[in-house]
Amino acid sequence: MAEQSKQLVRDKVIMLADGHVTTPAGFSAGGVHCGIRKRKLDLGWVRSEIPATTAGVYTTNTFQAAPLKVTQESISKENKIQALIVNSGVANACTGEQGLADAYQMRRLAAQAMDVSEDHTAVASTGLIGELLPMEKIEWGIQQINQADNNEVSRFESAILTTDTREKGIGVQVEVDGKTVSIGGAAKGSGMIHPNMATMLSFITTDAEIEAGALSTLLKDITNTSFNMITVDGDTSTNDMVLVMANGQAGNNQLKPGHPDWDVFKEGLTMVCEELAKEIARDGEGATKLVEVQVNGAVSEEAARAISKSVISSNLVKTAIHGADANWGRIITAIGYSGQQLNPDKVSIALGSIPVVESGMPVVFDEEQAKDYLLEDSITIYVEMGDGDGKATAWGCDLSYEYVRINASYRT
Repeated sequence: MAEQSKQLVRDKVIMLADGHVTTPAGFSAGGVHCGIRKRKLDLGWVRSEIPATTAGVYTTNTFQAAPLKVTQESISKENKIQALIVNSGVANACTGEQGLADAYQMRRLAAQAMDVSEDHTAVASTGLIGELLPMEKIEWGIQQINQADNNEVSRFESAILTTDTREKGIGVQVEVDGKTVSIGGAAKGSGMIHPNMATMLSFITTDAEIEAGALSTLLKDITNTSFNMITVDGDTSTNDMVLVMANGQAGNNQLKPGHPDWDVFKEGLTMVCEELAKEIARDGEGATKLVEVQVNGAVSEEAARAISKSVISSNLVKTAIHGADANWGRIITAIGYSGQQLNPDKVSIALGSIPVVESGMPVVFDEEQAKDYLLEDSITIYVEMGDGDGKATAWGCDLSYEYVRINASYRT
């Protein structure tokens, strides 16, 4: 009954064909090439017509970059953000006092250009670690914010990318109090992606009215089942953040747990985060396939998460999938070293619809059929533990020769 009820809620979320961070009412966005990168757009911004209730989740890396500190300080004042400025190409991480001063200057310049309070301005950076921001270039770029030609959402989605191969945008709509509420998002992420937030930025907007504490708790919960369930290469970075800005322009009554439409809004935000997370995994550096690992029957949800992340993080599993090799031994090994309570005699594994292990024992299967399946661009590995009700899904990608080429020459 619980699954049926959840599906009924999910059916109330409308996925938009062309959704973006500017889909919700009252948001604008744009981007410009200011010269940090050779040719690509490298400075982007999002602005709300009014200060928006904002929540954030940040990298767990001890070396937290200067922009994250400035953004957290801004949000801590009133839980409100009205404008966001993002640069790509230089991470402004491990840059000491000068880096922090540059992040504050970036905030001040952006606030002036977009006519908002400094305390209502967030800053984000992504790119090379250990280099100072070229502030003259950034200042010039910020001066271009009010030029109409630069204010297109596609320019923002492009400006935040590094080694990504495509822009990542999404939008959904739900009904709250009889009002149409929109939720939009954009993200970047391709390499240094691992559970617990890695080199990824995600910016989500909504015109819903929502209580600040409820939004913060909801974002943390959803992050644990979306952005924290993806991996590309096992590295965790210094700059990652997810921000959600809610400006209340839809005119609904304030959302919080207990509101009749809380579950519908939660499902809409979950869908946005999950789809962005999957797009990051699909666009992993050198990736040719999106890989999904579904674990069911674990002793707990926490155990299921750990097992699914152990499988999706295994380089041996990822290389086998890249080579279309149905080497289930690598999968069962990754399950075994996940550190979770399990009974090896109950574990079953399937590659798509093809069973390869049942109750801990190998199953005879058609190798050519399995190879054909693993040559597809989306692969699902099903794991049944047989120990309880815990379930979780993780996403990642294959590990290719191209990944090595990209990262061997990242600085050059």
